[in-house]
Amino acid sequence: MDGKVLSEKLFAYAKAHLALEPRDEAYTRNVLLSLCGEAAPAAEPADCSAEVQADVPDALAEELKAFAIERGMTDEEGAERFCADVFGMLTPLPSQVHRTFYEKLAQGGEAACAYFYDLCVKNGYIQKTAIARNLRWEYGEGSGRLEITVNLSKPEKSNKDIAKLLKAPKNTGYPACMLCKENEGFEGTATHPPRRNLRTVGMTLGGEAWFMQYSPYAYYDEHCIAVNERHIPMHVDATTPDKLLDFVDILPNYFIGSNASLPIVGGSILNHEHFQGGKHRMPMQGAALAFRAEGKLAEGLEVGVLDWYNSVIRCRGKDRKKVAAFASAVIEGWKQFSCPACEILPFTGDTPHNAVSPVCRKDGDEYTMWLILRNNRTDERYPEGIFHVHPEYLHIKSEGIGLIEAMGLFILPPRLKRQLAGIEEILCGQVPYDAAALAQPEHDLHVHAAMVESLVKEGLSPDRDSARARVRDYVGKVCAGILGNTAVFKHDENGRAGFAQFLQALGLREVK
Repeated sequence: MDGKVLSEKLFAYAKAHLALEPRDEAYTRNVLLSLCGEAAPAAEPADCSAEVQADVPDALAEELKAFAIERGMTDEEGAERFCADVFGMLTPLPSQVHRTFYEKLAQGGEAACAYFYDLCVKNGYIQKTAIARNLRWEYGEGSGRLEITVNLSKPEKSNKDIAKLLKAPKNTGYPACMLCKENEGFEGTATHPPRRNLRTVGMTLGGEAWFMQYSPYAYYDEHCIAVNERHIPMHVDATTPDKLLDFVDILPNYFIGSNASLPIVGGSILNHEHFQGGKHRMPMQGAALAFRAEGKLAEGLEVGVLDWYNSVIRCRGKDRKKVAAFASAVIEGWKQFSCPACEILPFTGDTPHNAVSPVCRKDGDEYTMWLILRNNRTDERYPEGIFHVHPEYLHIKSEGIGLIEAMGLFILPPRLKRQLAGIEEILCGQVPYDAAALAQPEHDLHVHAAMVESLVKEGLSPDRDSARARVRDYVGKVCAGILGNTAVFKHDENGRAGFAQFLQALGLREVK
């Protein structure tokens, strides 16, 4: 492989897509030549048209990794880190990215985010091609619409990977976690992904220093993460609404929300305060009100209970202070609320169980706050969580139901691509249905045996497409059932009475 040609391709790509400035061209070309083990550029210019026209760096990145392995500059295990290192070197420094972002912000949030997002795609941090491979479909409509994805973009660890991790050096504690500011530019290790090409932009939320970055394996359009610069645990309290409102004032083109701060009902990272947001309009955000509520706390606002699977209070208004005060009152009020009839207990001894996932959006001069009520209590019947995924649904999803799923976007595990395809084959007669085989624990579809039996009893499908539609509809019903499991106030007489009690505790009453 020709190092002179590769260095010229990298140079052309940086010039076309990574804001390489004319004053830095000679310097960058020389650095790339040195990296590729060359003393001078080729006498004849290389054809770099493919790199100039590329939407993503995937092909160039693969060429770079192959070159580095061939020349002994890295091995297969370190190739990803090597590639991130080179693209990080070609990406503008964090200070320049931050400066350009705020220059673009003068034209509006969309312009600033378009610049930042595109840069993170073009430098390979956002895995756009991998994300596009995810399976996606919708279930239901109106206030009941759900979006379902089978996430194939985030690599699963193989047994070989796990074995390597066991032998890898122990984490040094730097960075302290995957979200810390110190990840920006971090080379990565066997146990920590490379972040040399990560870029962030700073912002002030609630009077504190925060920063925003994009998710490398985005679950939805322009999936961003806002992170506190301090490594402090997740917490949702009376100060949280103002932080969310600050964010949407800066970027009104994005929503922002916080996971609850407790295990089971919170996110996967609870040791560092952060929010998740982005361009996407979540299904929950399109749901109407089931009924409105009035009271002193709601004066000057439109308040009500959402027509949605789980238990959500929505507040909307133009007066930011009133929206913040309402949201803070719900967050603090819910922490102490008890309703044994609905199995809601706020504490077991000193252990808290009630938590809120607040979500904020700004449309024009109007703010909307959705407050998702959560409880993480367990009992003998539901040791994984009373308001967690119930056993009959675990074959589809066993992980916690965090902020994104609570808003109606389900992220299902990669194994389902293979398993659902296997069920489709049975339903359309390509593979015979064998109940005895599925009953064996080692069978790949064993966990889905009841699902397969139920679908087969309804009859076989005429073709693969109709089988796929039936399977996806079944999964959609499961996802709807899971959200129903997470509802602290069920959609029955008992649940409605419990919700009324909580509204009354806030000084609110239902408007008929």
